[in-house]
Amino acid sequence: MAGPEEVWLPLVDEPVGDIVARIQADDPEIERLIGSPHRVLAFRTFAYIRVGILLGELLFEQERDHSDADETWVEALLRDPKTREALHREVRAVAEEIAADPRYADEEPLGPDDAARERFRAFARKQLAGD
Repeated sequence: MAGPEEVWLPLVDEPVGDIVARIQADDPEIERLIGSPHRVLAFRTFAYIRVGILLGELLFEQERDHSDADETWVEALLRDPKTREALHREVRAVAEEIAADPRYADEEPLGPDDAARERFRAFARKQLAGD
């Protein structure tokens, strides 16, 4: 049986995955909140679900007509700043909930922390100065 590090589920790509990825890229704090492999998996899973649910709710709340036929209903919804803000709040809430979950408290971050980066810089400076 594969270990937990080997399990990675392919998640949806369009359009929910793109929306979550854009929001994540626009908000660097989300990366800090979900900075471990298991947190990333949990974040993506629940963010995709909650963004999908929110988009579905918004679709039923807003009437679309035939003039919107040149774009998808998701694109039409995303033109509205209120919708984009609601989606951002939802994605951010997922990241905060995952970060607060005690099951992930002892996980190592995906990359080096600031102290490790500084130790490497000092080591590199020392090595380069010795040449």
